[in-house]
Amino acid sequence: MTGAWADSDGRGGRQEANRLRAPDGEAQPPGRRRLLESTALALAGALLLIATVNDVVLQTHVNHRLVADLRTWRSYTAHNYHNLSVSQDVRGHTTRDVVCGNTSPGGPRERVQLCLEMTGPVTGGRRAVRGGWYLPPKAEDERAYRYACFGSAARAGRCPR
Repeated sequence: MTGAWADSDGRGGRQEANRLRAPDGEAQPPGRRRLLESTALALAGALLLIATVNDVVLQTHVNHRLVADLRTWRSYTAHNYHNLSVSQDVRGHTTRDVVCGNTSPGGPRERVQLCLEMTGPVTGGRRAVRGGWYLPPKAEDERAYRYACFGSAARAGRCPR
């Protein structure tokens, strides 16, 4: 046999086709099974892609919100401090953040701190302050040493003293 199907030994393409088949002990998956496997793999890939995009968008929104929180604290207190601590509500998927910073110049937690609770969307580069409290210098346990709560923090009874 000559032409495109001929091997170097002249027996044709039948030898080549036999080499591509599965060994005798293994069954080749039928076309329907292969289609289901491919579909499942494509769906898993699409799910991972959607989850990745969702996480990137969520993180972008969180970063935008944190920048607005810092700007709001600086505007509210009229102090342009950069050593501020930010805590987020990570247990629930809320937009409640707390920003704490010194009320007078000094190292972090060296002076009385003002903590502001912010919620809601970013509007005009800032967020709404819903409440807050003060902390004494070097307070390690924020919940135990809060005082002079105002706004939503006072209504919720978040100040032990």
